[in-house]
Amino acid sequence: MSPLAAAALAFAALIVLFVAVWAWQLQSRNAGMIDPVWAFSLGGVAVLYAAVANGDPQTRLIAGIGAMVWGARLGVHLWRRNAGRAEDARYRKLRDEWGAAANRKMLLFFLLQVVISMLLSVAFLLPVYRQAPPAAGWVALATLVWVTSIAGEALADRQLREFKADPANEGKVCRAGLWRYSRHPNYFFECVHWLAYIPLAIGPGGAGSWTFAMLLPPVLMAWLLLRVSGVPMVEAESAKKRPGYADYMRTTSALIPWWPRHSS
Repeated sequence: MSPLAAAALAFAALIVLFVAVWAWQLQSRNAGMIDPVWAFSLGGVAVLYAAVANGDPQTRLIAGIGAMVWGARLGVHLWRRNAGRAEDARYRKLRDEWGAAANRKMLLFFLLQVVISMLLSVAFLLPVYRQAPPAAGWVALATLVWVTSIAGEALADRQLREFKADPANEGKVCRAGLWRYSRHPNYFFECVHWLAYIPLAIGPGGAGSWTFAMLLPPVLMAWLLLRVSGVPMVEAESAKKRPGYADYMRTTSALIPWWPRHSS
């Protein structure tokens, strides 16, 4: 199957899936369930690409398994965080702002997630269509970046989950582990994850002049997390609920882990 046909198939499947989730949230009133579905489905898109592509089998296997594991881990984490609980404050805020038009605008918002997913899926699409295997050094680099990102994000998620599970920490700011060095270490490692596939597209038989397009997924993810739905919305809510969060923002790096500054 050609890359264009594979992308068209993925696009159609995502539209059907996301519309179904939108219909589901009409009853559940929990739009936050789109988050785990997004992670699971994007991992599934990578598996689809790897299955239908006619590129190097080794690269298809690496990209497909790597994205599948990423999507499964993140999807399970987000499912546990959202299922059976009150709607995430981000979506509740949107619903309140949209008022009577909330259902229609939520559908458009979900369909926008389809477009974003397709842009991010470039990270998987280009490598699985390369015609020759990448050099061993590039594979090693891709593996190192991937393992670092998955392990780092999983560790950050676990540290925050354990912090919140302790009743003594109610209303407090998490500075445990990686959260001492970054206000959003999970977002940092999520951005790193999208760099892992770039080495798989480099070199003879790779993406050629299209290799530059591999920069789109990490740049897009960083922009979304830093400027749109990640840091701004999370920190606005945290600043309201946690008295020490303003000081945390002054002393701690927003994204890239770094030594904290002294409190003023």
